Amino acid sequence: MTPGLRRLYAPEPVKVRVEEGVPVAVEGAAVAAVREQWVVDDRWWIPQKLQRHYFELVLASGRSTVVFRCVLSARWYRQRA
Repeated sequence: MTPGLRRLYAPEPVKVRVEEGVPVAVEGAAVAAVREQWVVDDRWWIPQKLQRHYFELVLASGRSTVVFRCVLSARWYRQRA
């Protein structure tokens, strides 16, 4: 990456509480609704695959956020707040 530039919407680690495979809280904030969910399975042809399960969420505060679970590491990340 070029010095002085930064990635937009770079994923950041986040704590997510899950019930039955669906996020119910993000960093302690309750999830009011799941707006959408999708799976990305890319780069399957190279050793560093990309497998993510994304959720677009509405928090109890009314704010929207997108989080994903990296299938390979089982870790959660916030894609954008």
